[in-house]
Amino acid sequence: MIVLWFLDLLVVKRKFEFVQSRAIRPAFYLLLVSTIAFTMGQIPWFVFANQAPLDAQIGGFLSYALLILSMILAANIIKDIRWLKRIIWTLLFLGTLYMIGRALNIPFLDTLYVHAFYTHSMFWVWMVALPLGQAIFNNHLKFRTRILLYGIAALTFYVALVQQLDWKSGWVTATVAAVSLVVLKYKKYAPYTIPLFVIAGVYFIPSLIASDEYSWSTRIDAWLIVLEISRTSPIIGLGFANYYWYTPLFPIRGWKVHFNSHSQFVDLIAQTGVLGLACFLWVLFEVGRLAWKLINQLPDGFAKGYAYGVFAGVLGSLVAAYLADWLLPFAYNIGLGGIRTGILPWIFFGGLVSLEQIYLTNQKADAIDLRDQKLKPARA
Repeated sequence: MIVLWFLDLLVVKRKFEFVQSRAIRPAFYLLLVSTIAFTMGQIPWFVFANQAPLDAQIGGFLSYALLILSMILAANIIKDIRWLKRIIWTLLFLGTLYMIGRALNIPFLDTLYVHAFYTHSMFWVWMVALPLGQAIFNNHLKFRTRILLYGIAALTFYVALVQQLDWKSGWVTATVAAVSLVVLKYKKYAPYTIPLFVIAGVYFIPSLIASDEYSWSTRIDAWLIVLEISRTSPIIGLGFANYYWYTPLFPIRGWKVHFNSHSQFVDLIAQTGVLGLACFLWVLFEVGRLAWKLINQLPDGFAKGYAYGVFAGVLGSLVAAYLADWLLPFAYNIGLGGIRTGILPWIFFGGLVSLEQIYLTNQKADAIDLRDQKLKPARA
């Protein structure tokens, strides 16, 4: 799809024009930094260690490039709100089939999705953020549709909490998205809930860590070691997948083994340096800022519900990035297969930018969505 889009720009339109948005700019910078980091990765940073094989480096770079480009692609080719609807309903339909298969223990569906449609952390975030965003904030929904969306979110939580409670990258990230939407709905009551959240945090966080204490403690050790390795090239990083091959030089708990950081943020520093991490956080900040802007400017309907859903998705994605490399997969951890669900946030980020363009350029929108209410252009 990305190749076809570039061919359309090169052969048909014969000019490269991209939408103008503050959220797109850091995505281009992240792509540029990743390209430079890949080039710098050909330098042998440690004499007594092998570099990552070239295919692993290329795979790591492509996972970053394809996901970033998917955001830029979505922002540029989605010109109609109806396409956003189709994308979301397709995800919810396929995701609900998977949830039904898990809830009813249908082996065929579970096997099909494992091999064809990875259900990693991003899948759970957006299977909650998008339906709840519409159910809570889209005032144009029919009662049956609203109940259906609540049911999808409830079924997702049933599978995440009852059937796979030990896997925190699923239900924790989805819970963050859901709680943020509820807080946004009842903003005036939010200050009164702070003590409840503090008490819940004091009670639940230690128990969550205790249930997986060895994993958490070794992760912290891994973070410190990988950050120590990254000091060799802190600005632009060591290149893609290389640090994994340098880790035996830095024993973890006495073991000279290969390991990865299990953190998106640490991986970004190790592979693309502080520049890459800064650009990544910049993307999330600008998408969150844009979502908040549209929340306050869009009329009621699908578009406003989508903006709320993306805002919650950004918060859930931040937590997921802390837990593992779910948004930009690392070659030796989530792997290239992680692109299949890692692409979800990037497409929906791009969809938010396209919504901004539809709104700011005052293009015709679906009259059913807007109830014949025209969108007013916002200030840039």
